[in-house]
Amino acid sequence: MTAETTASRLVEFDDSGLETWCDDEQFEVTGERIAEYAAATNDPVEAHLAGKVASPVFAIVPVFEAMMMPVIDVAPMDIFGRVVHGEQDFHFHRAIAPGDRLVSRAKAIGYTSLANGTTITILIECRTAEGELVNEQYLTAFFRAIDAGKSVGIAAPAHKFDENLRTGDPVAVVAQHVDDDQTFRYAPASGDPVPLHLDEQVAKDAGLPGIIAHGLCTMAFASWAVLTEVAGSDVHRLKRFAVRFAKMVLPGDDLETRIWRVGSANGVSTYAFETVRGEDVVLSDGLAEIAD
Repeated sequence: MTAETTASRLVEFDDSGLETWCDDEQFEVTGERIAEYAAATNDPVEAHLAGKVASPVFAIVPVFEAMMMPVIDVAPMDIFGRVVHGEQDFHFHRAIAPGDRLVSRAKAIGYTSLANGTTITILIECRTAEGELVNEQYLTAFFRAIDAGKSVGIAAPAHKFDENLRTGDPVAVVAQHVDDDQTFRYAPASGDPVPLHLDEQVAKDAGLPGIIAHGLCTMAFASWAVLTEVAGSDVHRLKRFAVRFAKMVLPGDDLETRIWRVGSANGVSTYAFETVRGEDVVLSDGLAEIAD
């Protein structure tokens, strides 16, 4: 690869697009949709499969239409071919339940110029129609080989994995398998129709080996691993759940989620985790905060 192909392109971002909320998006939660999402992510938690309460990463479904809109206000459209979902960080105030009428909005709160690209941080709020805050989410969009030339505003909260944890054994290791039809089940359940997950030719034309799994589906796998192993399968106890999307996952992959206990303070236990495929880390910098 030549220096020309690896050099970052200098692009001016629009600072006036920061701190501007997008229009509200409405979403009505049903038990059927909760159950469909749980089944599409191989979730073993009975309450999720029965549609009684939503699994953690289901929180992306009501905000899906709103979450990327603010990026358009900051980054020029001609670089959108270089954007990937870099990180996702959920902060839960309560679990989502059937019958909830949710209202979501999002805004860009900052961008950061790095050596290999530029990140934009999106803050998403999800509330009930009555105004109760249900969750807040930080989405980090990463533009590969794009240099904004400066850093402005606020970055997402940190959730870096402490490598010193590897000196001890994980408290749990969960084996998981991505089904051959996983993406075709996840797409309708999540409302994410991106062709890279559904059309083999489109994926190969984009330089991929074939259809790739949705990153948020892999994150959902990690969430039920954490819930079942260290939270008594009780989604109400989960207060924060964050990851960095490190490598693509393919249908048919065998995964493993490894969980380490970090500590406990003020009635909340903190766990670090990662999801791997053999030697490859596919979800890194995983962090879960669970009420004791």
